[in-house]
Amino acid sequence: MSGHNKWSKIKNKKAVTDAAKSKVFSKMARLISTASRQVGGDTSSPILRATIEKAREYNMPADNIDRAIKKGAGSEAENLEAITYEAYGPGGSALIIEALTTNRNKAAQEVKFILSKHGFSLAVKGSASWAFKREPTTNDLQPTTTIQLSEEDGKILESLIEDLEDNDEVQEVYTNAI
Repeated sequence: MSGHNKWSKIKNKKAVTDAAKSKVFSKMARLISTASRQVGGDTSSPILRATIEKAREYNMPADNIDRAIKKGAGSEAENLEAITYEAYGPGGSALIIEALTTNRNKAAQEVKFILSKHGFSLAVKGSASWAFKREPTTNDLQPTTTIQLSEEDGKILESLIEDLEDNDEVQEVYTNAI
């Protein structure tokens, strides 16, 4: 009858939530270290402040944030590269996929695999970006035109975005579907 007590249930639930937090924290640490590298570790910079605020929204501990800032400002920091992929999803909805990676080829293959698993493929650069504009204060993309999806297409899109966001290198996925 092992595994049937209260402690083992709590332990298993905690392991699942801790794994999800760890994934989010590692993505945020990458973002912070990249922003820190861009501004030379200057915490008063708007770029770095915005990424720190975003990390705090996810309740990222302060020591993890400080470590990521130091890692980005230091000489031993990884050479992370920001890449933007464009694709079209169900019902003709435009997708912008922002990734942060050390290996362009690996990231591209993973994104292509996830898209092909759902029956879609990467689009040519500029083919989906026309449907978005960058918000100057938050640096997020906002759709300029929107597309209404059926309930079935909405579920497919939700599944696709979930799979993309589960990838360690994908930071943000934007769509113009409503």
